[in-house]
Amino acid sequence: MTTLPTRLDPDAPEYAAHRAAMLAKLAELDAEHAKALAGGGPKYLERHRSRGKLPARERIELLLDPDSPFLELSPLAAWGSPYQVGAALVTGIGTVAGTECVITANDPTVRGGSSNPWTLRKALRANEIALRNRLPLINLVESGGADLPGQKEVFIPGGALFRDLTRLSAAGIPTVAVVFGNSTAGGAYVPGMSDHVIMVKGRAKVFLGGPPLVKMATGEDADDESLGGAEMHARTSGLADQLALDEPDALRLARRAVHRLHWRKSGPEPGSSPEPPKYPEEELLGIVPDDLRVPFDPREVIARIVDGSDFDEFKPDYGTSLATGWATLFGYPVGLLANAQGVLFSQESQKAAQFIQLANRLHRPLVFLHNTTGYMVGREYEQGGIVKHGAMMINAVANSTVPHLSVLIGASYGAGHYGMCGRAFDPRFLFAWPSAKSAVMGPQQLAGVLSLVARQAAAAKGQPYDEDADAAIRAAVEQQIEAESLPVFLSGRLYDDGVIDPRDTRTVLGLCLSAVHSGPVEGAAGYGVFRM
Repeated sequence: MTTLPTRLDPDAPEYAAHRAAMLAKLAELDAEHAKALAGGGPKYLERHRSRGKLPARERIELLLDPDSPFLELSPLAAWGSPYQVGAALVTGIGTVAGTECVITANDPTVRGGSSNPWTLRKALRANEIALRNRLPLINLVESGGADLPGQKEVFIPGGALFRDLTRLSAAGIPTVAVVFGNSTAGGAYVPGMSDHVIMVKGRAKVFLGGPPLVKMATGEDADDESLGGAEMHARTSGLADQLALDEPDALRLARRAVHRLHWRKSGPEPGSSPEPPKYPEEELLGIVPDDLRVPFDPREVIARIVDGSDFDEFKPDYGTSLATGWATLFGYPVGLLANAQGVLFSQESQKAAQFIQLANRLHRPLVFLHNTTGYMVGREYEQGGIVKHGAMMINAVANSTVPHLSVLIGASYGAGHYGMCGRAFDPRFLFAWPSAKSAVMGPQQLAGVLSLVARQAAAAKGQPYDEDADAAIRAAVEQQIEAESLPVFLSGRLYDDGVIDPRDTRTVLGLCLSAVHSGPVEGAAGYGVFRM
């Protein structure tokens, strides 16, 4: 039997404390998500509705198949910046006419849906997901183009949006644009470069330059409709493929366009009727301690997310601070790597490298559950080859071509973040729990290193060391690094695809696995040189 046992005691005081801390973090997270849901606020939402228009998320809801899930991505984009949380754009993956698609929708209640630097990064991430996973892309467009005061950070990199649309089309991945209102200046190229274009009669306006700009540039007097109205584009320019009567009709036409694609997945189908985990998902709230220096067993997490809590562990007695093994998740076979005690030693690194190679030989997606403080340091470990063994693991991750899914559940520090397939190593999807933290190293360690360097510099110069100043600097550095390692900060910068409720982990991973199987799932044919 390979069903994981559990040692978790829901009646224990430790469990109650962990659960309470996690629920408090989730409440804080809900407050931040509410800012994204509010868009531009009641005033602008009411004005938008008074014009007979639907908010971005209601447009998405009408587009999706009834009662089907929508995996929203990067909802906290722009958090901590001068821009609105959510970055005036909604992105995610949902099922349209039986086909999984990447969907983006401008939020016109936020500065008319104009694009700021975070809007751009969020849109480019959505395009990347569509291309890498071979998912049709649907853009629900209503945007005034670049947010002009911030144009210096949007104009140059913004061209990648148009490049991506052409590359998707060239790769045979369909792109659909549904235009509800303004799509001006650079925004005009979104429908201009899409495979299928639908415009709403009397509402859509697609032009490189509106009437004021045309007047300034050429002296010509022109109105919105003759320059870029939906009927003009449907009857004269030919930019519009279909003319919709209103917004619901436009979304109906979009659903029909996707239906007519008869899109087929390239990856293998999942097994039938997966068995749910044997332990309640609710118990995921009480596993991770509030203090990440306290170890926990990641097998308790695995037991509550994989099918039937069934986990075939690979090398269970070797490199025991990293759990590796095979399971299925919603019927999809996967390999899992989960940090058990935080530190990665040479044995863990070698074990991981072999396991990743096996997964590629089997064409098996990999799921990484992060809780690592990094690779072990010290004279004994350096002499034992931790650099070359850690490099072996990183080499295996970097050159693996099967889909990678990462979830930060605890700490994710230093090069351990890379070895466990952090953002720089291009996992197909990366999510974080509210308990996660990620940085070069822990706040206390980083502040301590700076203090030691300063002490050594003072001693080398023969100068006395100011202990009071040192204490103040250490406190300030610890506070800064702690704030910058929190998941809401990292998610605001799109270093993950969202901060999720631990209870949703199985569902989120299942949706991601379904998405990655839209494209082929193939392991690496070879690797770089492993330093033995």
